[in-house]
Amino acid sequence: MVSIQTLLDKFWDPDIWLPPNITWADLQSSDQIEYTHHKDLLYPIPMALLVFVIRYCFEKYCFIPIGTALGIKGSKPKRAVHNEILERAFKQNLKMKHKDISGLAKQLDWTERQVERWLRLRRAQDKPSTIVKFTENGWRFTYYASSFSFGLYVLWDKPWLWDTDLCWHNYPHQGVSRGVWWYYMTSAAFYWSLMGSQFFDVKRKDFWQMFAHHVLTLFLLALSWVCNFHRIGSLTILLHDFADIFLEFAKMAKYAKYQKLCDTVFAIFTISWLVTRTGIFPFILIYSTTVRGPIIVNTPMFPAYYIFNGLLFFLLGLHLFWTYLILKLAKSALSAGQMEGDIRSSSSDFSDTSANSALVSGDINSTPSPKKSPLK
Repeated sequence: MVSIQTLLDKFWDPDIWLPPNITWADLQSSDQIEYTHHKDLLYPIPMALLVFVIRYCFEKYCFIPIGTALGIKGSKPKRAVHNEILERAFKQNLKMKHKDISGLAKQLDWTERQVERWLRLRRAQDKPSTIVKFTENGWRFTYYASSFSFGLYVLWDKPWLWDTDLCWHNYPHQGVSRGVWWYYMTSAAFYWSLMGSQFFDVKRKDFWQMFAHHVLTLFLLALSWVCNFHRIGSLTILLHDFADIFLEFAKMAKYAKYQKLCDTVFAIFTISWLVTRTGIFPFILIYSTTVRGPIIVNTPMFPAYYIFNGLLFFLLGLHLFWTYLILKLAKSALSAGQMEGDIRSSSSDFSDTSANSALVSGDINSTPSPKKSPLK
């Protein structure tokens, strides 16, 4: 029988994770240099519990008072009277057709109007209050703004922030600073917290897409850390935090009914998304990992590199798809003269005739029905 240690040795084979002729012993930290270590990736898991606590405090003691002061309501809609038959039918078929409603009306000896009214109330009672959505977006705005600011502070004096070729000079013998270490760990902790909180947050139509996105993000963070790609990895984190700041703030402005502010910030978000996600990301960062990196390292690349680079291309594909939806959203907004609906709608916000597509980033948002423009 193969022992666990044998399996671990095969898994951590340096031929998979490191360039040729480099072993894990070559990347042992010393008094002169601190290297990344795969065991560091355990720290974000308990740190995620602290993120939950910080989030709770921010939402309860900061954003609920702010939302209340802005006049955002937190009351829940009227609940539908419990009916076992209708409840079972509702859970089995969220989008009932007229024949379904007619059949239920006959079964209950109700009028079709009574069934339709019950269904409207039932849908509404699952819809989160505006104050809940405001506080959730407020927390994310706080995180992305803080993370981007911290990342900029940590990386500002790093020469490879300004010249990506330096991400590969002397690779893999590149030490990691305390600031970059904390930047990575806090970013991973945030995404671990999202993995858990997603099951309790406002339910989105793109629930499983976002879940997969969080898994992909954590995998990219872990892979870049183990392979000592922390330079290009930290630049990728910084780049992806930027546009999300404006997205979350636009949602907050929408819920607070500051329509002009929402429209302005959404326009800034669209521009920042296009510049960072479809400009800098593919033409500077991916170009660096795909073209410049192998040339500068000047050794055959290894399996983990190809996986890492392949995932970056997969992420770019998602960005291009989301860009299409964002531009479609922006076009609808320009046609209507303002944003309507919710930038990222919960599933309960969807009517039977309006199928909004999921979009955005790290955070996927919904596109409006063709007859309506996004966000009002």
